[in-house]
Amino acid sequence: MKELQFSVEINASKDRVWTILWEDATFRDWASLIDEGTYFKGVMQEGNEIQFISSVSGFGVTDLIEKLNPNEFILFRHSADTKESGKQEREKEWTGGKESYALTEKNGVTTLIVKTDVPKEQEETFTTRFPKALERIKTLAETREKWNE
Repeated sequence: MKELQFSVEINASKDRVWTILWEDATFRDWASLIDEGTYFKGVMQEGNEIQFISSVSGFGVTDLIEKLNPNEFILFRHSADTKESGKQEREKEWTGGKESYALTEKNGVTTLIVKTDVPKEQEETFTTRFPKALERIKTLAETREKWNE
């Protein structure tokens, strides 16, 4: 696996960016730019397992939430590759990898840094798709109409 790193500056508070990252509707919006139909099952709590699944292909990954500091940092460790919408394990393409989201805020601007381990054969796909997903997160977070401001 290879670690890739992506970042974006967003004109919004880190609390707002965190909400965009992990609220169901907005997560599905931006994550689908990486893998179509992606959603998650589970509760975002340190020590919990959560599943990320594509509703289109049925493939996904089960992750352990290894570290969680709300509105600032989350670290996932991929514990199992799945298929059939998370019901069955499959070959271990992602197992053992990590993915983290770190947010820092200064003067109303949040910097989001994502680090993700990807299998070598997925590197080009993620290098192309992840920046588009970060731009979508930025757009969602900066859209005032959604936030009653």
